[in-house]
Amino acid sequence: MENVEWSNQTFITEFILLGFGNLPELQTPLFLLFLVIYIITMAENILTLVLVVTNRHLHTPMYFFLGNLSCLETCYTSTVLPRMLASLLTGDRTISYSGCITQLYFFVFMVTAECFLLLVMSYDRYLAICNPLHYAALMRSWVCIQLVSGSWIMAFFTSTLITLLMARLTFCGPNNIDHFFCDFAPILKLSCSDTSLIELVNLLLCFAIILPTFLLTLICYVCIIATILRIPSTTERHKAFSTCSSHLIVVASFYGSIIISYMIPTAGTAGDLHKAFSVFYTVLTPLVNPLIYSLRNKEVKEALKKAGGKLAAFIRR
Repeated sequence: MENVEWSNQTFITEFILLGFGNLPELQTPLFLLFLVIYIITMAENILTLVLVVTNRHLHTPMYFFLGNLSCLETCYTSTVLPRMLASLLTGDRTISYSGCITQLYFFVFMVTAECFLLLVMSYDRYLAICNPLHYAALMRSWVCIQLVSGSWIMAFFTSTLITLLMARLTFCGPNNIDHFFCDFAPILKLSCSDTSLIELVNLLLCFAIILPTFLLTLICYVCIIATILRIPSTTERHKAFSTCSSHLIVVASFYGSIIISYMIPTAGTAGDLHKAFSVFYTVLTPLVNPLIYSLRNKEVKEALKKAGGKLAAFIRR
């Protein structure tokens, strides 16, 4: 354990991410599993982003939001998985203090931005389905830009506030973080400073951001489903309900795993459960979001076919 000693007190300069170290026989299978997930997640989200940017038929509010979500998921996955893959491959689980705080900053930033983007996307679908006559007037390009910019700005201020408060804490030992990335609760548990202020701020931010965005997103989808059930055509009703229900499942799993993981303790068997739920919103959600929101859509499939045709024609030259 590397540390610095000032005034007869030892301060930690690096942490050890325990991750899945309690499963030594599964290190290689876990590495291969998460590597495949990382490659597929990156490919899906980058492909979605490229299609949205290059295909003019996808230059609509819905796909503008989906493009931002794909950009976010690309950064989100790259914040957590590469460091975990390196630990599984090499067995080196150490991370510097500055590296840990940096990872925490981007993690909080991405989670906060995703909460707001999912809300914006649900609001967009609510207007399109429940108020179609006024959709074009309400979802103008400058409104879309403002909604997305607001999401990123709120994420910036939230992550900056949390990180600044965390950077004021001191860590005297031990330095073992019982997690596969630098999450808020496991780091806070190791501090030898007074953490009452940052815990209060974190609680207030959860009630001001996570809970309201979840409830508003849920209300939007409830209204959407209620409108869909009134569609006279059984085929159209089933198709629309299938799409919206899959969206709702993704949203519920994302928020549910976050809420549950922060409600349970972070030690012993409960700590393993905490890590398991963390896998849902850090690994699985970015994997399934492009499939649910983008790649199943008819417009995206058409854009993908055109892009594939152009690529095939270019190769034949």
